[in-house]
Amino acid sequence: MPELKPWQQTRQQVGKLLRQLPKPPAPKIPAALKAPAKLKTWQLTAGAATVGLAIAAGAVAAAGPWDSSGQRTAERDWAASQEAGGGTDHGGRTSGRAPAAAPSAPSVLRGLGVPAGSAHGGSVPAPDGKALAGVLDPLLKAKALGPERSAVVIDAGTGRRVYGKGGGDALTPASTTKVATAVAALTSAGADHRITTKTVIEPDSKEVILVGGGDPTLTARKEGPYSGSAASLRELAEDTARALKDRGTDKVTLTYDTSLYSGEPQHPIGPNENLTLVSALMADEGRLDDSSSGPAPRSGDPAGDAAKKFAGLLEKEGIDTGTGAKEKKDPGPSKASDRAESLAKVESPPLSALVERMLTHSDNDIAEALARQTALAAKEPVSFDGAGRAIEAQLKESQLPLSGAKFADGSGLDRADRSSAELLAALLARAADPAHPELRSVVTGLPVAGFTGTLVDRYPKDSPGTGVVRAKTGTLTGVNTLAGTVVDAEGRLLVFAFMTTGTTDPKAAQSALDEMASAVAKCGCR
Repeated sequence: MPELKPWQQTRQQVGKLLRQLPKPPAPKIPAALKAPAKLKTWQLTAGAATVGLAIAAGAVAAAGPWDSSGQRTAERDWAASQEAGGGTDHGGRTSGRAPAAAPSAPSVLRGLGVPAGSAHGGSVPAPDGKALAGVLDPLLKAKALGPERSAVVIDAGTGRRVYGKGGGDALTPASTTKVATAVAALTSAGADHRITTKTVIEPDSKEVILVGGGDPTLTARKEGPYSGSAASLRELAEDTARALKDRGTDKVTLTYDTSLYSGEPQHPIGPNENLTLVSALMADEGRLDDSSSGPAPRSGDPAGDAAKKFAGLLEKEGIDTGTGAKEKKDPGPSKASDRAESLAKVESPPLSALVERMLTHSDNDIAEALARQTALAAKEPVSFDGAGRAIEAQLKESQLPLSGAKFADGSGLDRADRSSAELLAALLARAADPAHPELRSVVTGLPVAGFTGTLVDRYPKDSPGTGVVRAKTGTLTGVNTLAGTVVDAEGRLLVFAFMTTGTTDPKAAQSALDEMASAVAKCGCR
């Protein structure tokens, strides 16, 4: 058994003490918060957050240590008891009756310890700009941050900027581009939108076509972190086989259709373990190992490989596809006609869940897929160029500050991308605004400092930002960015974006950015 880290030992010890404490009385939930008979995904997410606000006063009073999902133990248990599932992709494990999905911690949307019903800090005033500048200015001058640096802090309650240095400068955002991609996709396609993968059969023939809809999370695996929630290629094979047998057919010719996407499938960075070829059809992101996030060896033909896996699954269901070992023939590309008849389909989780997974793990394949869903909604070519135009147009329609912005891709891997700290902060402020519940997954999907995703190893346990800072990271050679939310010492929710270009020591630059976010968490600044 691996040796426990010091913070893990401490958490176990405190956890034992916590379990001996009496639980606080169950809070009364206002009748207005009871769910109607039918709710859309964004309404469920927003409702979970609202319940989180209502339970905060009682839960925080008895809150124990930060648990493995970055939320206080009491918040988790009480949210679970109310079945208030929120952010679904933080990867934590809950105990007892708690659901696997991590409940939305109230600290995501508001300050801890604020009376129920108060938003983003309630009567606590916003930080004083001069006081905040006194804290951040010296940190922004750190040599580790390189020659170009900018910073913006916005008060989430009022939307007013309380700190800014070079906030309008357009710099390379790296993976914080994904925040823009998320907002554009959720606004244009909708938080409840699901991506369909289907099979069709051409009339008067036995040609079965596997049609890709652009779902990068489609899985062929029996087990894994997302095998129970993602659309399943196995389920599609079972349903397709059943439909064929109902037609009296057990021998077909299998082909596949990727025509939904246009343009070059290869990202400008070239072959890279951080991203597979961008295709409308792939299984498990074209990964050649059993990983579900992070760099991995990738398929050079994700669509063809997915079709081969599907053929094997059909064969197991008793359907002869003509692609077995004897025939030595793989499924080939095709295009379904308008006359093709539907056999079966599977659907991805809603875009809100895909956004959370993308942001938590900085998933480039999901980012490029969401960019193309934005292009589809805007009726633009479904390519790198078309997706970039669609993202820009959607954000412009939302009246966000786009001066100097450029979207060369959806993931931020392209160095041609440009964004300002002002834009990144504005995107996050919009997502944290209660008036935009459809964007809530942009906030709940942010990695939790010291606990989840790309921030799991970046904040020490004794840092004032640990568990309180939630932010999207961005890292390329010479580029380091951090943008997210933080609850300050007075319980006020703030949104920040810190950008720097020309760094030479990535770890030192990351530490400097983390120190800035932690300084905001520690600062009363009033």
